[in-house]
Amino acid sequence: MLLCERKTVPTGEWHFEIKYDGYRLLAATSPAQLKTRNGHDATTWYPEVAAAMASLAPGCIIDGEVCVLDEFGRSNFELLHRRSARRGKPPGSHHVAYCAFDLLVHRGRDIRTQPIEKRKAALRRILDCCRETLLFVDWVDDGNWLYRQALALSLEGIVAKRAGSAYAAGTRSRDWVKIKRPGAVPAERFKR
Repeated sequence: MLLCERKTVPTGEWHFEIKYDGYRLLAATSPAQLKTRNGHDATTWYPEVAAAMASLAPGCIIDGEVCVLDEFGRSNFELLHRRSARRGKPPGSHHVAYCAFDLLVHRGRDIRTQPIEKRKAALRRILDCCRETLLFVDWVDDGNWLYRQALALSLEGIVAKRAGSAYAAGTRSRDWVKIKRPGAVPAERFKR
C-alpha cells in the first residue's frame, strides 16, 4: 500500500504515525524472509531483522521500514544507505531496526480487509521480543500535535491513516497520506 502526499494534516477520523526515513520491506516469519518493494530478497542484507522475525509466531507477514536510528530514535537515511550497500552486517556496521506499522497476514490468515485498528492490535500482540530490532509503530489521534513534534525533532514528517481503512496492496491510496516536513528530503540527498 502506497502513500499519497499532502501539504496539510487531514481532519476527521484519522490515526497519525511518525514517518520513518528508511527502506520499505515486507517481512515474513517461518521461514524469515525480507522483501523490498521491487521484490528483491533482502533477508541476508539485514540478518538482525531476519533473526528477530524468525523468533515470532509462524505464518505472519508484516509491512514496515528498516532504519538506522540515532540516540533520539530519529532515522538516518544516509547511514542506512551505506549499511544497505554492504549487503549484510560486516563488523562495525550500524544496527538496523525494523519499524513495523501493519500486519497483513496473521498466523496464515490474510487480514488485509480488516480495519487498521484490528490489524495494529494484532501486530502489537505478536511483537513481544527483540525490542532493539523490532519496533512497533504506534499512533496518536492528534495529527497537528504530532506534526509539530516532527518539525521540532527534524523528522521526515508524519503519516495519516484513515480510521477503519483496509490495506489495499499495490495501490496508492488516499486512506494513507504522508505530510513531509519542508526540506526534509532534498532532491540531491544521495546518488546511487
